Amino acid sequence: MSVMTEVRPVAVSPERTEPKAAVKLRRRTIDKVLIGSGVAVAVVFAAAGGLLTWGSNFAEDYVHDELSSQHVVFPDADSLREDGRADLVKYAEEPVTTGTQAEAYASLIGTHMEGIADGQTYAEIDDRGAAQAVTDAQNAGASQEEIARLQATANQLKGQRDSLFKGETLRGLLLTSFAWATVGTVAGYAAWVAFAGAIVMIALVIAGIFHLVRTEH
Repeated sequence: MSVMTEVRPVAVSPERTEPKAAVKLRRRTIDKVLIGSGVAVAVVFAAAGGLLTWGSNFAEDYVHDELSSQHVVFPDADSLREDGRADLVKYAEEPVTTGTQAEAYASLIGTHMEGIADGQTYAEIDDRGAAQAVTDAQNAGASQEEIARLQATANQLKGQRDSLFKGETLRGLLLTSFAWATVGTVAGYAAWVAFAGAIVMIALVIAGIFHLVRTEH
């Protein structure tokens, strides 16, 4: 028994046979788009450069004004050498008005603080415990000699702690000024980079305009 198969023609959709129209993009259109984009980027770079310059100038003026108002002056050259800081002789007897000088003077304060309490910091000195020891000795009926010895120790520790507190506070303020000055310097460099980018983009825009004028299509 044979099976008959019928082959029917498949209808082809007219839409599939028609070629798609090619999209033509004119060179002048491309030039116009690139020129517009270049102008926008140049404006952004110029604005960024202006803001960064303002920030740099603000930081520099702020640091200078704040440090100048404190009237901090480096010791003379001989004193610096006695402290073992011959590296700071170049700043001898100069007022501290810049971030670099502030960092240098902060390091000098650190040198002085190392000799106050055998390298201990403000937080490590237990002057309150020494004062409590005096009170406990008085309540326990200790001799006057013992109480006087404990009081002298408490007074010494309190003096050391006060000196370290003042030194660390001033040192922290000076280092903060140095940090602001550094931020201002970095902002100044970034401003130059932004302005350079704006100049490059302007040059490219001008080149694009010349090309646009010479292109007919």
